[in-house]
Amino acid sequence: MATIKDVAQRAGVSVTTVSHVINNSRVVSAEGRERVEQAIRALGYVPNAMARSLKSNSSATLGMLIPNSSNPYFAEIVRAVEDRCFSAGYTLVLCNTDDEPGRQSVYLQVLAERRIDGLIVVSTGTVDDHSLASQLQGLRIPTVLVDREIAEPTCDLVATAHMQGGLLAGRHLLSLGHQRIACIGGPLGVMSSEQRIEGWRLALAERGVVLRADELLWRGGFTSQGGYEAMHAILRTPDRPSAVFVCNDLMAIGALRAAHETGVAVPDELSIVGFDDIELSSYTSPALTTVAQPKTQIGGLAVDMLLERVSGQRREPCKVVLQPELCVRASTASHTPQRVASAAAASSSSISSISSISSISATRATMPVISE
Repeated sequence: MATIKDVAQRAGVSVTTVSHVINNSRVVSAEGRERVEQAIRALGYVPNAMARSLKSNSSATLGMLIPNSSNPYFAEIVRAVEDRCFSAGYTLVLCNTDDEPGRQSVYLQVLAERRIDGLIVVSTGTVDDHSLASQLQGLRIPTVLVDREIAEPTCDLVATAHMQGGLLAGRHLLSLGHQRIACIGGPLGVMSSEQRIEGWRLALAERGVVLRADELLWRGGFTSQGGYEAMHAILRTPDRPSAVFVCNDLMAIGALRAAHETGVAVPDELSIVGFDDIELSSYTSPALTTVAQPKTQIGGLAVDMLLERVSGQRREPCKVVLQPELCVRASTASHTPQRVASAAAASSSSISSISSISSISATRATMPVISE
């Protein structure tokens, strides 16, 4: 691998001159600059980014921690962050903590050793994640928290008003005539999930519905499998609800599958509302009604706020809470006894038809085959 000395020797200049060309730290004659650049291209020389960052005290690199790279919501946030980083001349180092506080702690140290200029963190948010705040204080790196707030007074925060989103979902279902509305929440103790659940409770309370402890509340862990299992549990209850608010779209997709497998028609027999408005939510069948988070705005703001701190334009921490919007699609409908009865009859008829076809097929299979 070529070194800066090799470049200097080939170009017939000093190592200092090569350094000035690479870093634009001093005026170099056009002829000298051209010789250096030609030597760099010919040798395939790549400047040592770490050494340059030590000299300039800037790596032009930001770090980002996300809790689950398989969740499309976080993937869409990352895309917005990367786009804004690229336009600002920064690169992004991404780490997936897989919802593990221990892994999160290790990655924070790794990013600090890479001399990143700033950090964007979506914390694991789990109940056993106690060390994040103290670790961030110890790193002394400008940090923006996204989506999930922690008790860290020196960090910036950009998030959605999660409780308002749960309130929007609950009010929407109530306006359609639903009274018995269940909720599938995320992991216990994750602040964003708890706030969405609180919004659902508040919407019901506005209509005089008082819940006893965790009545009508299930947990799905923010995964499609979790939503699938929770919906199956809901549909096995004797007094089945007519609507379900699901605290993220991944769980709602799993819930839609469970309803389909059970023969429950959505939205005729059961209305479902999700949360996040990931791109996939408009391609489910039926298309998912959901509470939309402004993901592009969240990602862009996180980078802008971080670069303000990195450049010294602002020292005081800033908190920005964005408002969600309800996106009504085809998974919710008015609740009337006639509609439910009609849907149930259609479902029963469909099952009977399938059984008849199966019986005919079985009969044909037992008939002898006569060949000429």
